Amino acid sequence: MGMWPPSTPPKAGNGNNDPGAYIPVKSTQHVCTPPHEMWFSWLVPLIFVADIVAFVWTMYVNDCPAISKDCFLPSLGRFSFQPLSENYLVGPSAATLQKVGALILKLVVEEGETWRLISCMWLHAGVIHLLANMISLLFVGIRLEKEFGYWKIGLLFVLSGFGGSLASSVHSNQSTKIGASSIPSVGASGALFGLLGAMLSELITNWTIYANKCAALLTLVLVIALNMAVGFIPNVDTSAHVGGFLSGFFLGFILLVRPQFGWVSSKHIPPGYNMRLLKPKHKSYQYILWITAFVCLTIG
Repeated sequence: MGMWPPSTPPKAGNGNNDPGAYIPVKSTQHVCTPPHEMWFSWLVPLIFVADIVAFVWTMYVNDCPAISKDCFLPSLGRFSFQPLSENYLVGPSAATLQKVGALILKLVVEEGETWRLISCMWLHAGVIHLLANMISLLFVGIRLEKEFGYWKIGLLFVLSGFGGSLASSVHSNQSTKIGASSIPSVGASGALFGLLGAMLSELITNWTIYANKCAALLTLVLVIALNMAVGFIPNVDTSAHVGGFLSGFFLGFILLVRPQFGWVSSKHIPPGYNMRLLKPKHKSYQYILWITAFVCLTIG
């Protein structure tokens, strides 16, 4: 760190030995970029707990022994699961999922139950479904919340889940499969794919601050590809995954923009510093991506 220049420049001779002249003092000030402050992650763990509680409540409502004699793990009593031949994900019946808030296009359109577009993201079809989503949530969500804070990641999670629900509804409406509009859809997958999409757009828009750019990009693309491959499993709502991913991808350009490398906030600049030496907060391409993403979300 450079030293502050003295308040009164030292005197010296003018030319050879003029005691009344001043020697100009060259400033050696340096402005350092302060380290990025990390947030404390509490929202993602709270979402994790909320999803677990919602699943336990769903199994309580399901009450398999009251409707079937072939429950899986009957020792769990009221919380036992439907027969694996009915639900291989180890969970409740489709009727129970409908009762507790699954997304069913027919009910949204004909009964006006639009709340299902949000409630469905807090429900899961079974233990396997729940564990897969919760592991992904903790792996991706905590990292993002520490970097960008709870309100941005919370907004991303909800809006991406909503985008996934809309995409699922549109696909069900256009599907030629008989009864497609009556098939229940549940899960936080749309919201989680939104977080993955946001990670990709965050990497693109904040490209200058990454040290190992190519390695980070390849790793993220591999993770996204592996998660997308899950869509080929039967009975998986791929449209919700795609809708959530695209929603999060565009939202990431808007919500997760960070200052370019070398930018310093005005509160960290010492008095008298030449402001023309400072870098602008954002690069031009970041503004272009922000506007493009906003237009795409508005039109879409």
